[in-house]
Amino acid sequence: MEADAKLACILNRRVSTSPSATSDVPYYTEHSATPEEEEPPRWPSTTSQILTFQDFRRQLQIHVRSSANIPHLFQDHINSLPQSFRDRPEIRAVFEAMMIENTWRDEPGAPRIKIINNIDSETTPPWEFHYSNHMWYGSNIPTPNAKKLKGCDCVGRCNPKSNTCACAKRQRILHNLHEDSKFRGFAYDKSGQLVFGDDQYPILECNDMCACDEDCMNRVIQRGRKCKVDLVKTADKGWGVFAAETGKIPKGTYIGIYAGELITDADGESRGKIYNHFGRTYLFNLDSYHLKYVNNEEPEHDDFDNKYVVDAYHAGNFTRFLNHSCAPNCSLFSVYLNTPDLSTPLLALFSTRDIEPREELSFDYSGDQTADAADLPKKADAIHVKCNCGAPNCRGVSFLAKRALLQQLITLCQ
Repeated sequence: MEADAKLACILNRRVSTSPSATSDVPYYTEHSATPEEEEPPRWPSTTSQILTFQDFRRQLQIHVRSSANIPHLFQDHINSLPQSFRDRPEIRAVFEAMMIENTWRDEPGAPRIKIINNIDSETTPPWEFHYSNHMWYGSNIPTPNAKKLKGCDCVGRCNPKSNTCACAKRQRILHNLHEDSKFRGFAYDKSGQLVFGDDQYPILECNDMCACDEDCMNRVIQRGRKCKVDLVKTADKGWGVFAAETGKIPKGTYIGIYAGELITDADGESRGKIYNHFGRTYLFNLDSYHLKYVNNEEPEHDDFDNKYVVDAYHAGNFTRFLNHSCAPNCSLFSVYLNTPDLSTPLLALFSTRDIEPREELSFDYSGDQTADAADLPKKADAIHVKCNCGAPNCRGVSFLAKRALLQQLITLCQ
């Protein structure tokens, strides 16, 4: 009844009792303004600004991650737990959740990566790195200058045959560095598959400075991984990457970025000596063939001095677990996205043939799939081990030095 009385008072715009008796009821008099007559609220004045795409370009800042800020507290906590606790099956779910949590922003639609071990009791790969798809810049690495980053002015999707698309023009220039190149368009077809095959030509994608649509055919890596892969423990090669049980991977499919720290050649040399002592390393030179022209060196010289190295020991993703094969089904390609510096490409893995479900993904650590065992270095140290790839053309030795910075290292990504 009291509620009905309150409602009646409001509807009649008057009250039958004093305000003090019913303080929770709006008190109106015959001279009071009705709710409909009240002055509308005054919103704080704001200054609106219309931004054009040219304004966006002028204000664009390239987000750079510092290697000094690589997260490690979570991994430290896991490693502080007893081994019996880390061997529990629940820890596998934690590792899988970590991979999703750390990558959902840059590849929200990427299929889940499962961890499978039917060999021993090791529940997960070692908790020794921060899972990330990004590059983490060392303290002495120059950061990308957004003002030097160039983009196209295409409306809608870019046309690979266009004479006005700036990205198509630059891709043709990169093609022309190789005299035998038969390609004149983008690196991808309309379905997003790489068209280069085994030819490891550099790739130039559209970037944040480009005006084209997000579904442009020249935007593949930035849309993230689409193929299904698993992390699987092997009997004789440690952890490896396999195509999922239900996921055949077609030729030319983007697999993933070889992510990690971007460091100088000198820092890589220092780290390589430590890694070699333990017989494992995750160092890769940024020394693709076309960089010889960038560094003003003769392309005939195989031992040119590279500037930078990628180290996936402290930060990286599943690509750090790809094993070597003398008959690989994947290759590394240099890709340019949001960097104007040709010396700092991303290293991206693509399939070079169809990969069947449950088949292991691999690439040649030396970068030279035609090399004979007699042509490879013979120095015996902790990082030269017996090759277990099982390929018919196996060279017999797997040189982990391919990732270390040794002068006899065969040029990667030639």
